[in-house]
Amino acid sequence: MHHIDVRIEKDIYDVNNKIAENNSATLRAHGIRAFDLLGAIGSGKTALIEKIVPLLKDRGIQAAAIAGDVYGDDDYKRIIALGIPAVNANTGKECHLDAHLVEHAIEDLPLDTIDLLFIENVGNMVCPTDFRLGAEKRLVVISSTEGDDVVNKHPMMFRDCQIGVINKVDLAPFVGADLDRMETDMKRYNPSMKIFRTNLKEGTGVKAIVDALLSQTE
Repeated sequence: MHHIDVRIEKDIYDVNNKIAENNSATLRAHGIRAFDLLGAIGSGKTALIEKIVPLLKDRGIQAAAIAGDVYGDDDYKRIIALGIPAVNANTGKECHLDAHLVEHAIEDLPLDTIDLLFIENVGNMVCPTDFRLGAEKRLVVISSTEGDDVVNKHPMMFRDCQIGVINKVDLAPFVGADLDRMETDMKRYNPSMKIFRTNLKEGTGVKAIVDALLSQTE
């Protein structure tokens, strides 16, 4: 029975990854660069999009977003308020987006007018890691209010992302979070990760993230 479970799981991942490759090819064919945004509920994923989009507009870059959520459209409403194309992708009971859901969302976007796509995953630090969506880079957002042991509790999330954002740095003293420890843990699991500290309420630290996203190098 154990072997059957493992095989079914592998089949699920294989099918997902094949669709993810197709998503990637579709996006590349339209000249779109795509980025997965991962992180817990309330870490600041949507806030990051809200702060990045105006900076992209200043550079003449048209952004779009897929807002992944188990249920509801709160994040989606915040994103369309930015005046960019967006699709709401509800997963139902699933705690992550998968490539098939993203494939359908991509079909609903005006691909010929988009330069950059954010795929905001469901707020979860475990489920999304194994499901590729077709993006070129993955970015994980954590906040000081999650506690400075959050990285140590979710090593797989950090091994698989190229960019790390430590948000709500202004609240660290009030919740007793050691930002240096968080960054050290991130580097231990992923020495090549680019790490940024932000206060997204004020918008500090965002420009450097935009530069990292737009960089063609890993």
